[in-house]
Amino acid sequence: MTLSRQKVVDQAIRFASPERIPIVFWNRDQTEGDIMLYHLALGAPGDGAANAWNWTENEWGYRLESLGDGTMGHPVAPIYPELPVPESIRVPALREAERMSALPAFLQACGDRYRLASLDLSGFTVYTLLRGFENAMQDFLLHSEGFAALMDRIMDFECELMRLAARHGFHGIHFADDWGTQTGLMVSPDLWRRLFKPRYARQFALARQLGLHTWYHCCGKFDLIVDDFHEIGADVINISQPNVVDVAAVGRRLRGRQCFMAPISYQTVSIRGTPTEILAEARRLYDLLGAPSGGFVGYVEEYGVMGMSRENYRACAQAFRQLGCGTA
Repeated sequence: MTLSRQKVVDQAIRFASPERIPIVFWNRDQTEGDIMLYHLALGAPGDGAANAWNWTENEWGYRLESLGDGTMGHPVAPIYPELPVPESIRVPALREAERMSALPAFLQACGDRYRLASLDLSGFTVYTLLRGFENAMQDFLLHSEGFAALMDRIMDFECELMRLAARHGFHGIHFADDWGTQTGLMVSPDLWRRLFKPRYARQFALARQLGLHTWYHCCGKFDLIVDDFHEIGADVINISQPNVVDVAAVGRRLRGRQCFMAPISYQTVSIRGTPTEILAEARRLYDLLGAPSGGFVGYVEEYGVMGMSRENYRACAQAFRQLGCGTA
């Protein structure tokens, strides 16, 4: 009997010996994979685009300016150049009907696939967009009460979106926060553990109560806190840039206990490599992070903006399909 695609993903997360490696196509061709992504973020009210944030003005009020290069854009200006008093923080409305307006079409296209609701940008990243990056870094050290008020409003709103996702039948919730630069963390591990780890732990605990898997995306080199995310219950950790993370060391610590999602590096191999080299890199990642019982999701994203050819985009998908489970 052939398992549903949702079941294959679930088995990979639970280390229940899936028949193959599940694959997600992130930014196009989603119906070729086992997972479909539903975007929860909205634009500003009245922008005329139901259930769609086009990376200009977000419902929190921050704006991203497009450079026309295929990226999401760059922040224009902080919404709160000065830390707001709690009463003046403008939390978005839930707008449930509008936020879920694309759900019927999504469910029809999704079929038996795993349904993943995405916060799009979340937590720390939203905080930096509201305050500006330099202001945010100072807040963490110098303005603990003001930081807590704004950060907790952000995370409380995300918890409401998680409840919404659970009510509408999603299987998982996707967080997107970037803690790493190309060489290390943006803040010290001690500061992260003091200010952010308990907050993420509360969110992840709520997800478990709601029956949602937690998927956590992080760009950059975040080796020093990967184990912390495992400890507080992240079901799937997305190592978005495996070329800057010591994947071997992470695997030695967590392989067989933590499910990972990883791409063929869209800074190196998937851009400049041959299909043979792409397959070798897929196998290396799986051997280091996955196990015969599961724990690995192949991630495919079209990155023409970085110079990825159509051939290499297809080669990434084919590489994960060729691996199968039980090869490690």
